[in-house]
Amino acid sequence: MKKLIAFLTIALMLSFGISYVAFSQETTGTDDTTTIVNDTLADTTVVVAETPVTTLEEDAEEVKGFHQILKKYFIEGNAGFMGIVLLTLILGLALSIERIIYLNLATTNTRKLLNKVETSLETGGVDAARDVCKNTSGPVASIFFQGLTRYDEGLEIVEKSIVSYGSVLMGRLESGLSWISLFISIAPMLGFMGTVIGMIQAFDNIEAQGDISPAVVAGGIKVALLTTVFGLIVAIILQIFYNYIVSKVDSLVNDMEDSTISFVDILAKYKK
Repeated sequence: MKKLIAFLTIALMLSFGISYVAFSQETTGTDDTTTIVNDTLADTTVVVAETPVTTLEEDAEEVKGFHQILKKYFIEGNAGFMGIVLLTLILGLALSIERIIYLNLATTNTRKLLNKVETSLETGGVDAARDVCKNTSGPVASIFFQGLTRYDEGLEIVEKSIVSYGSVLMGRLESGLSWISLFISIAPMLGFMGTVIGMIQAFDNIEAQGDISPAVVAGGIKVALLTTVFGLIVAIILQIFYNYIVSKVDSLVNDMEDSTISFVDILAKYKK
């Protein structure tokens, strides 16, 4: 988990660095164009030569303005609560990415594996089929291997062993989902808490000034609602990842159930 969080931090830093380099290159290219235009139009009026420079400065302000606005809203929305909500986003994304990587690695071409197992049973027997499952990654291959180890005890024992071990593997696939769900619930709650505290501070300012001025009321409400907006955004992002992970787990479970039925049929056919 620590390595994954460190990797995410490095990736974010690299993305910001790449965007900054790209902006610098665009600025350099524009400066070269401005120099050529100024040299060509040196004999014309000074106003024409200064026009591209003014446009360049305005473009730079527009690019920097987005980061400045984010920083401004983050600070205005009570940096303490905004930082906690940001932490939930980082932890939720770390768990989500870890689950996605794990589930993708657990995906197996079950049809190809079943063909290999059936061929190995016909040519080399149970030991050869067991070696095929042992050298194949994924929960399906693990279930097949567990069933082949109990093959000598009969098909009924094999089926019970597959069902029991399948339940264990399902628990591993669903590991971490409860924490992601917790972060999805906590993020908007923290936002609402920041909103309530911001409203209390706004009323304190009104009480201290002794006057309900639009500036005081609007400013307090704005700061209070920023935490709610940020919390809802975090919850939406994590909810998308959560739904994708759940659908991936359901797909793997269905694949496991279908493949185990075919696997038992192959064992019954081979036993005859």
